[in-house]
Amino acid sequence: MQLLETVNALREQLAPARRAGKSIGLVPTMGALHAGHASLIRAAAAENDVVVVSIFVNPTQFGPNEDLAAYPRTLEKDLAVAKEAGAAIIFHPPVKEVYPDGNATWVDVEGPLTTGLCGRSRPGHFRGVTTVVSRLFNIVRPTRAYFGQ
Repeated sequence: MQLLETVNALREQLAPARRAGKSIGLVPTMGALHAGHASLIRAAAAENDVVVVSIFVNPTQFGPNEDLAAYPRTLEKDLAVAKEAGAAIIFHPPVKEVYPDGNATWVDVEGPLTTGLCGRSRPGHFRGVTTVVSRLFNIVRPTRAYFGQ
């Protein structure tokens, strides 16, 4: 299993699999992996040739009164969980890799989703989630993606 921290390194690592027509599964996470994440990684491994697990604590889904700094960061444990479950690559980028200077592109979410669930108490939460997922899709370009409930 490889730990990669830049978009370029990830794309270089995935290029041979793409050229060979292999499928790529993506399991996007914010880390603090648990049994639910492991089940998603196992499902991705069963259905794809290469599994990428992103571990990225996304600052854009935290509101001004939420403590981004307190979010658990357990990289060594996460690496062990991901490896045991079948991940081939861990993508663990710094914030500037996902949100480079001059970033001006966002995915805005409107409608009932923004007024219920976390949207009611966490304005901007779904904008941050959908934006990071869009960015991860563009970075990894997976064949399939796996999300928890």
